Amino acid sequence: MTQLTANDLKTKGISAIEVILANQPEAMISVRGKERFVVMDVAQYHYLRECELDAALAQSRADIAAGRFVAETADQHMARLEGMLAAEAAPKKIRVK
Repeated sequence: MTQLTANDLKTKGISAIEVILANQPEAMISVRGKERFVVMDVAQYHYLRECELDAALAQSRADIAAGRFVAETADQHMARLEGMLAAEAAPKKIRVK
């Protein structure tokens, strides 16, 4: 992945990004020598988001097939979440031997 410095971006503007994206799908922007940002064409971004959603759907289907789900009403769900939060907030008991 080609790097573009923040200084190049500042001096050359969007044309610096366009030149890089003409030959590859994304470019790294470095600030003070450290990689900080990635710039990509919006079509590439939408493609990556679609891949993310496909992966999430596949994981959800696998969870359902394996029985890793809970069927409950909204009120039951809220009560379960509140119970989980209360359990996390409760002080932990330390056993001393």
